[in-house]
Amino acid sequence: MVVIVFMSRVRPENAERYYQLADDMEKIARTMSGFISYKGYFADDGERVSIHEWETPEHLKAWREHPEHKHVQALGRQDFYEEFTSYVCDNPRTSQFQRARGV
Repeated sequence: MVVIVFMSRVRPENAERYYQLADDMEKIARTMSGFISYKGYFADDGERVSIHEWETPEHLKAWREHPEHKHVQALGRQDFYEEFTSYVCDNPRTSQFQRARGV
């Protein structure tokens, strides 16, 4: 599995357009082979964090190279982002806990 943690700050003057395109990109990603999950979070200070999971590095590469995604990535650098950091974690170490039902 590959986990991506994407931290960003969106320029306020372009936020509405950004979030519409982000929703469009999520819909496309969910249709792609190897997609596992996506979740997004917002901090009070305006930082946005999203977590993406893909089955393999090859599946992630296909997403990175998707023509519409590449176009929106370019727009992100040009119009939308104040800053961003992307962390890509191949084969992350996993630790889990799940409470038994009825306990």
